[in-house]
Amino acid sequence: MFGAMTFAVLAEPVRRRILDLLRERPRLVGELTAELGMSQPATSKHLRVLREAGLVRVRAEGSRRWYELDPAPLAEVDAWLAPYRWMWADRFDALERHLDADEGES
Repeated sequence: MFGAMTFAVLAEPVRRRILDLLRERPRLVGELTAELGMSQPATSKHLRVLREAGLVRVRAEGSRRWYELDPAPLAEVDAWLAPYRWMWADRFDALERHLDADEGES
């Protein structure tokens, strides 16, 4: 099972942005650096943390290193969250009813 480290890693907005980018497709560090508007060393530091947490894997292709998402740890987080979804599902339903009611008054 995932540990507290996974949540700590996911708490960082830059790391979540990297995961969002890697969800689209594997990328080189240079691409990630450009998308994030960060220095290469700063991007590499975030990638190292993501690799150590098992959220990202690296594939070497010659001198290039492709970074790609490893969804397995996220599936574990999703499975852990499943029993708690009812807590916010009711709120989303209430919000939808409220928005529908407001729309009807306009």
